[in-house]
Amino acid sequence: MFGSGVLLGAAAAALAARWQIRRSVSRLAVAERRARAAERLAEIGAMTGGLAHEIKNPLSTIGLNAQLLGEGLDELPADRPIEPEVRARLTKRLGSLRREVERLRGILTDFLNYAGELRLDPKPADLNTIVEELADFFQAQTEQQGVRLRTELAQEPMRIVADVPLLKQAVLNLMLNAAQAMANAPETAPRELILRTHAATEPGGERVVRLHVIDTGPGISPEVRAKLFTPYFTTKAGGTGLGLPTTRRLIDAHHGRIEFHSEPGRGTDFVITLSRAND
Repeated sequence: MFGSGVLLGAAAAALAARWQIRRSVSRLAVAERRARAAERLAEIGAMTGGLAHEIKNPLSTIGLNAQLLGEGLDELPADRPIEPEVRARLTKRLGSLRREVERLRGILTDFLNYAGELRLDPKPADLNTIVEELADFFQAQTEQQGVRLRTELAQEPMRIVADVPLLKQAVLNLMLNAAQAMANAPETAPRELILRTHAATEPGGERVVRLHVIDTGPGISPEVRAKLFTPYFTTKAGGTGLGLPTTRRLIDAHHGRIEFHSEPGRGTDFVITLSRAND
């Protein structure tokens, strides 16, 4: 009887400890979400200045080209056809206007994607299927860039509840970054983009699934890592600097998290962790 009591007491203590761990993990997750929400509000406030700066540049180019185009049209004689040289110059000006308008549209689209209200429509889905569809869609682009795309998917279904289009957008941003990171690598260096899924268990006992987006590019330098998810921070020419912040926001909206591991010269591994749905 005494031994049974000890065993029951030990079992009860173990259950209580496990419950306490889960409660602590849950509280930590809530605190992290609140901190992330406060951080995002501060980021949106800071983004207004960045947005004004980003819009100012293409607007200046548009205004200048519109002025030059108007002056060129005023100088054209009314009684003779347009000379080829003049036509080429005006066509070039029009091309500049179109490009800057498209760039401005892209800046505003990225801003709205990041700062606008998110309305998720979560439904049961299989992460492996999502990854396969993304790989099929992105295959042509990686081949054009000389990058080998391959998948390493878990054998078992990776059941999640997610807004599939928004989750795809988040992962696609990572794939685009990975391919671009390898585009400027030496031709002798390996260029691989790997999408890997597997199941895992969190310290508190929660069952999760993980998606790795791995590249063999130059890696991320220590001075860049701290700024990687900062809005409008980018190391790419022509980039808006909102791709990774948007990805993090989309993953946060799914109550997941995104981390990365990188070493200069040896590539980068972005890891998305999502709760696993009950089978």
